[in-house]
Amino acid sequence: MDYISLSEKVFKNEKRFVSRAISIIESGNSESAQLLSLLHKRTGNSYRIGITGPPGAGKSTLTNQLTKQFRKDNLKVGIIAVDPTSPFTGGALLGDRVRMSEIGSDEGVFIRSMATRGSLGGLSKKTIDAADVLDAAGYDVIIFETVGVGQSELDIAKAADTTIVVLVPESGDAIQAMKAGLMEIADMFVVNKSDRPGSENAITSLNTILMMREHNAESWLPPIVKAVASENKGINDIINEIQRHREYLESTNLILKKREANSKSRIKEIVYDIIASEIWNRKNEEDLEDSVSDVVTGKLSPYNLANQIINNFKSNL
Repeated sequence: MDYISLSEKVFKNEKRFVSRAISIIESGNSESAQLLSLLHKRTGNSYRIGITGPPGAGKSTLTNQLTKQFRKDNLKVGIIAVDPTSPFTGGALLGDRVRMSEIGSDEGVFIRSMATRGSLGGLSKKTIDAADVLDAAGYDVIIFETVGVGQSELDIAKAADTTIVVLVPESGDAIQAMKAGLMEIADMFVVNKSDRPGSENAITSLNTILMMREHNAESWLPPIVKAVASENKGINDIINEIQRHREYLESTNLILKKREANSKSRIKEIVYDIIASEIWNRKNEEDLEDSVSDVVTGKLSPYNLANQIINNFKSNL
């Protein structure tokens, strides 16, 4: 395939070719790196927002309403909805597209469902690559809506400039028990469905935890926003807080530092993947198959076998 021609069509935001580019990247073949290299020169202009939280918190409804507001401001929006999938078919659920049908026909909106493909962090390894495609295609805002697996979604912070954790009033009693990690990745909390009983209790619990953090006059204290996304209530407040956070990151130069840290983490992951794919050639797979019974019976340490496989790899370099 002529990736130079494809990249030019992506730059022009020809949706059919944007979709094809993401499909190539999802396939994970070695040539996808060539395409990403061509696209990379046009990335870095979009603002990336992560929306995460437990199942049933209303993340898709919130994404839908935020997108409509961004479109009123004439911003182009790319949405990557990360779904749990069958490890056999690899196909993502289409529930998000059904819920977002209202914005799906908007020419300034691109929606893509992606599989987690076994990623415990809630984001597919190819999700950030797909965001680069949308960035190169000229989308001003990219929204990651992650699968609702709760505390495991810490890698959302490695993809987004602003991370929103969405909770519901019923989360009040559980907030105290949440792992610090999920609480610390939030740049903003949204208590959705706040017309339900218990919303004030949830907000009080959040405030209690936030006050226990170390912070000073210059540090960012995550705001807590009440919303009823299904009724479009609180959406403007969320947009305002996103903008306020963006201005804070830009004024303190933290946006550059954050993106550098995220890029460093991403590069390490790419290196690990490349090395792993090189190591697990047919011979090493056969050596593992032949010797794993010795590990089970205690004749061989798993560390010894791992070192043996690595040494075999080194000797063939």
